Amino acid sequence: MPFNLKEMPKKPKRFVSGGRTCAGCAIPVLARTILGATDKPIVACTATGCMEVTSSIYPFSSWNIPWIHSAFENAAATISGVEAAYKALKRKGKVTKDIKFIAFGGDGGTYDIGIQALSGAMERGHDMLYVCYDNNAYMNTGNQGSSATPYGAATTTTPAGKVKQGKEQWRKDLVKIIAAHNIPYAAQAAVHNLADLYKKAEKALSIEGPAFITVLAPCTTLWKYPPEMTMQYSKLAVETKFWPLFEIENGKLKVNYKPSKEVPVEEFLKGQGRFRHLFKPENKGMLEHIQKTINENWERLLREEGL
Repeated sequence: MPFNLKEMPKKPKRFVSGGRTCAGCAIPVLARTILGATDKPIVACTATGCMEVTSSIYPFSSWNIPWIHSAFENAAATISGVEAAYKALKRKGKVTKDIKFIAFGGDGGTYDIGIQALSGAMERGHDMLYVCYDNNAYMNTGNQGSSATPYGAATTTTPAGKVKQGKEQWRKDLVKIIAAHNIPYAAQAAVHNLADLYKKAEKALSIEGPAFITVLAPCTTLWKYPPEMTMQYSKLAVETKFWPLFEIENGKLKVNYKPSKEVPVEEFLKGQGRFRHLFKPENKGMLEHIQKTINENWERLLREEGL
């Protein structure tokens, strides 16, 4: 069905208010959007991280569905085990409902610590959706760098100082890595574009087999920008082509949004404390390198769409 923002409040309240996220956090928005993309029952699992900690401080919970807290590294293994048990019970006639299974993990628990469990679940072909809320570092434990951290970003483990100027490597392209498992569906989304996010979640939950979505989830606290600008920074990431919106369905890549005008990546980087050092005169070459790489990656993505 077409996405209608006005209909969202009428959806089942599967992730309720009252959690402990920071003001301006993207997590509640993306969680409610994804969980509202199907009317079927859902069982969810969340790896240790910002989402888990802020949504389940005992004795309270934001989860209004069956929910499991797994360790940092094994959310995909946990939900794949639940899905396998469900199939066994269904074969025996002990369960008749059509249930959907979703795992959530941050970039630390997905790109890095959890990638082995995720890869195994995708390769085995479990009927599940894995969602990575990507805030570009280990935010729950104090902003340590992850393999999702962008080139040039300052974190506590990739600091900007006299010797180095933030992270020296480009971020891992996880959607392409997961798509290489030959799964039916993998996509990249951003929290400000709810229509795109909803459609991707709806498609991922409607197919049979493993699906994966990574969602850009700006972190006001450790990206260091005002809380009211979360959606603006999400939008700027897409408009500058820093974070393209695309999907890979049965091996076919499609770019879901193509900016109508060229917006320099500096518009996304400026105003964020983690990139402040890049605007020093001596780091002009780093900004030029970032822009050049983004342009090259975008052109490559467009070529791949035509294959």
